[in-house]
Amino acid sequence: MKIVILAAGIGSRLGNPFPKPLTLLKDGESIMAKQLKNITKYFDINDVTTVVGFKKDLIMERFPEVNYVYNPFFDRTNTSKSLLQALKKHRGKAILWFNGDVVFDEKLLSVLQDDIKKNNSFIAVNTMRVAEEEVKYTLKNNVVNKLSKEVKNGLGEAVGINFISSNDLDVFISQLEKCDDTDYFEKGLEMAIEENNLKIKAIDISKYNCIEVDFKEDLKNANKLV
Repeated sequence: MKIVILAAGIGSRLGNPFPKPLTLLKDGESIMAKQLKNITKYFDINDVTTVVGFKKDLIMERFPEVNYVYNPFFDRTNTSKSLLQALKKHRGKAILWFNGDVVFDEKLLSVLQDDIKKNNSFIAVNTMRVAEEEVKYTLKNNVVNKLSKEVKNGLGEAVGINFISSNDLDVFISQLEKCDDTDYFEKGLEMAIEENNLKIKAIDISKYNCIEVDFKEDLKNANKLV
């Protein structure tokens, strides 16, 4: 299995003059430093690839121990294309990937271990809240049916931690290639569900702290967690 962190975006909503994953939390660690510390308690640092774009050198100099993929079109593409570049580097592998702005409790990863070992594709979800601006999901026959920000009557939010099995990777790559430049990677998952009958579980991690930092209010809430 390989691990991918998506950190190419400008992060304009937070308003930093540097990549959002380098945002410092109140304990003095950046979002990415905390991610890597948590990830490496369960996985090998040598299996981590970070997709960079905006001011990439700042991230690469800070974390020289991980592998990198560069998205030169970071200013005009979204996560579907950043993730696609990383997945093409790891054909035949299962991939666990993280949005580079997620602050989470390390124990959350323990909940995912069983399905990772069984090679089951999944999204991690929070069923305790369903905010309008977040990616939401619905289920059909106990697997994900719809997955986007536009979902109505969502059962919860996708938290930005996901896994695609080695068996499903090629299908997912083919759908990401069809995505528009501005699409989120969730669009590729939803298309694979609709067109290829891809089976994706929703794993509830609600009992663990996990928040995506998009806005200043999110950063305040993330600081409460640490």
